[in-house]
Amino acid sequence: MSKMLIVYYSVSNGNTRKIAEQIQQSTGADIAEIKTVQPYTGAYNDIVEQGQREVNSGYKPEIKPLSLHPEDYDVIAIGTPTWWYTMAPAVLTFLTSHDWQGKTIIPFQTHGGWPGHTIQDIQKACKGATFAHAMKIQFDSTGGSKMETSQKDVQAWIQQL
Repeated sequence: MSKMLIVYYSVSNGNTRKIAEQIQQSTGADIAEIKTVQPYTGAYNDIVEQGQREVNSGYKPEIKPLSLHPEDYDVIAIGTPTWWYTMAPAVLTFLTSHDWQGKTIIPFQTHGGWPGHTIQDIQKACKGATFAHAMKIQFDSTGGSKMETSQKDVQAWIQQL
């Protein structure tokens, strides 16, 4: 049996956190949250604008060490909100800080209707990994917390894990 870790980054409404917690509750996997050293502040639109600048420049913010170590796990579910068609910069920092050789990665993303190339970008950043069960979960397009993807579809996906 493989040892599984869920690693996620979440900001504003905590949509990605909600999905990570659902996975954890159903699988019993360990869970860790990526946190930036300098938290994002301001209103939702301020964070969106800052995120766009960071994504466009390839910025990788400094992140706090995780409480758990990915190298101790065989399977790692990685969750990110979609920021300007890709992963949040904090997730890019996390992914480029580890060796993924021989790991199985389960990428999942939350988005407001524009999933972009987030899953492909995670795959590119995790060189040497195998990928399984990628999932795109849509929330409302205004940055809110209303899930558009059906809970039934999310549960069916989690059951595959």
